[in-house]
Amino acid sequence: MNIGVGLPTTIPGADGALISEWAVRADAGPFSSMGVLDRLVYNSYDPLVTLASVAATTRRIQLATTIIVSLLHPTALLAKTTASLQALCGGRLIVGLSVGARKDDYAAAGIDEQARGKRFAEQLAALRAAWEDERICPQTAQAGAPPVLVGGASDQGYSRLVRYADGYIHGGGPPRAFARAADKARAAWTDAGRPGKPRLWGQGYFAFGDAAIEAGTRYLRDYYAFTGPFVEHIVDELLTSPQAVAQFIRGYAVAGCDELILFPTIANIAQLEQLAAIVVTLQQDNIALPERRKV
Repeated sequence: MNIGVGLPTTIPGADGALISEWAVRADAGPFSSMGVLDRLVYNSYDPLVTLASVAATTRRIQLATTIIVSLLHPTALLAKTTASLQALCGGRLIVGLSVGARKDDYAAAGIDEQARGKRFAEQLAALRAAWEDERICPQTAQAGAPPVLVGGASDQGYSRLVRYADGYIHGGGPPRAFARAADKARAAWTDAGRPGKPRLWGQGYFAFGDAAIEAGTRYLRDYYAFTGPFVEHIVDELLTSPQAVAQFIRGYAVAGCDELILFPTIANIAQLEQLAAIVVTLQQDNIALPERRKV
């Protein structure tokens, strides 16, 4: 299993200089990917603009949208933007997409949220077609169409996975929750007769130190306030020690996760350094983690 790290693009206090430094250090460290979140009605950075920015200062690490709220973006424009980024970053882009669950984002975009699952499936098919359309997207042989991950825990979500995507991204939670979702994703893949296996991605959140834990808890409660009381379950899963991170990583590895992205809850480069040290130790101890890919 590979380990990625999130960029602090939705965290208060993260400026452009910090995000750039974070990306450079992540690229030089033990991480295989960098993830970005998507939110319209929030004090946050656009995910694709952010990845385009850090693509210029990184050279090996995968750049992943985990996830983009797909329907907030016009299909042809989303296809052109992602294909352009894929070509410019040398084929390192992973496009994670989902329908999203925040009504205020849809309202701000002036988009009807009704029947969004059906429209999302239609958009996934249209994206595949647009990526092959030379009138819309740059045709760069070394890049090709970006791999697509989809989220969603419904039966329709797994159906979209096997029809249109290359993998599945789980929205977070303890390893046992990921294991259940991964089993459903693999079963749907096999039942559909697709060869091989789907790529399986997971995610979690971390904060180290008493002050960081307090601030990180406030951030999670704010960012996920739309979930109501469920937000406390999200807060309970915050990883706050090397032991908790190691246990979380082992659990996801055992469940068959291919890529686990750990997101910060504090915009402080020291948080990245502490996580990198934990991951390096696990790699050295041979705890189900390969060394990072060499260029």
